[in-house]
Amino acid sequence: MDLGLAGKVAWVNGASSGLGRASAAALAAEGAFVAVSARREDELAALAGEIENSGGRAVAVPLDVTDREAIATAAWRVADELGPVDILVANGGGPPPGGFADFGDDDLHAGFTLTTASAWRLAKTVVPSMQERKTGCLIFLTSGSTKEIIPTLLLSNMMRAAVTALAKTLAKELAPDGIRVLCAAPGRIHTPRLVALDNSAAERAGTDVEQVRANITAGIPLGRYGEPEEFGEVVAFLASERASYVNGVTVTIDGGALNGLLS
Repeated sequence: MDLGLAGKVAWVNGASSGLGRASAAALAAEGAFVAVSARREDELAALAGEIENSGGRAVAVPLDVTDREAIATAAWRVADELGPVDILVANGGGPPPGGFADFGDDDLHAGFTLTTASAWRLAKTVVPSMQERKTGCLIFLTSGSTKEIIPTLLLSNMMRAAVTALAKTLAKELAPDGIRVLCAAPGRIHTPRLVALDNSAAERAGTDVEQVRANITAGIPLGRYGEPEEFGEVVAFLASERASYVNGVTVTIDGGALNGLLS
């Protein structure tokens, strides 16, 4: 199936590892020109090199999404080097695990800046050009916690729910301009962040991490964690012309773990 992504400009954030990296690789494999952003310059350069060596086109644009001015500068560079952005994959690191008693106002502000404000600011940099051209797709990477809250991830539950509300609102607001807005919500995907979360859960429970993973896997109908590549391929499809009537929804990639009828 031709996804119709050849020559489209995709800007993928949080692309140095995990879900962002897999999303960038999947988009590039379909012929999109990909700008990859994150803080870790060496990993970005390596990814861009891999894409170029495979016959694709990519540029590494280092970025700390908590820096408002840096987001604007990075957006200008992406447009300068590849052209106007057709696809934005808004992604960043998640807030640390913990409950209500573990956090203060500074943590609240930091979580908002990292997860919610960054999504808002990234969208602000690309939407005007999309509106002028009457085309575009915004994909916010969120979490299954927007469907069912995850215990001990209070800040993430809050901030990703806010991103989902932003996406749903924009999907209505921007549709007349030919812009689709979606969320892609991972379940248990084997990424460095998930490894850290599993290790944290094991420490809190006083058990080993393999037991934590076994307990979680028992609740996943497919019986395993997902791989980043499985997530990235869904993102590429959602961004494509083949998904041209998909708008305003959260697509969960979780092996069937969520139980709600609307999951």
